Amino acid sequence: MSLWNNSTVTGVGNHAKDWLGGFKAFILRGNVVDLAVGIVIGAAFTSVVNGLVSDIITPLIPVSNGSFANWKLPVPYNPKATVNIGAFINAVISFLIVASVVYFFVVRPTNALMGLNKAKEAQAAPATRDCPYCLNSVPLKATRCGHCTSALPPPIQPPAAQQVVPGTSFFHNPTRDNRA
Repeated sequence: MSLWNNSTVTGVGNHAKDWLGGFKAFILRGNVVDLAVGIVIGAAFTSVVNGLVSDIITPLIPVSNGSFANWKLPVPYNPKATVNIGAFINAVISFLIVASVVYFFVVRPTNALMGLNKAKEAQAAPATRDCPYCLNSVPLKATRCGHCTSALPPPIQPPAAQQVVPGTSFFHNPTRDNRA
């Protein structure tokens, strides 16, 4: 009974709950679940591609002594050993198919989405401008240069982008229409 009254023993359950709660939060994050699904789908896709290559593509490639998948070369110094060239070429073809699918269906679309996001970031207004006298960079709203103490002209404001009201087209925009 003295074991159950020990504070170290009774605190183990709470400590385990904290660990399991953290692990649960880690597992249920979106990127971990997405990664697990991606690995399972990738393994299944790889087995399909391996079947395609070994059962359909390589039998179509002519080899003098039978099937391309069973193509073996004897090793000259050891008559019992063989080099399985057909199996290696099957693996290379499978790799090239999987790599091209990943590149064209995952990498390129992801890069295109990232490029769209970076284009929006690039359109942000600059926070600094150059002093026309000493050519050092000064904050956009500065009235005097911090380097040469010259009075600066007011900054040139970029033209405001015209906003289109949702539900209207460019050709009929109430903000541009003088007939209102």
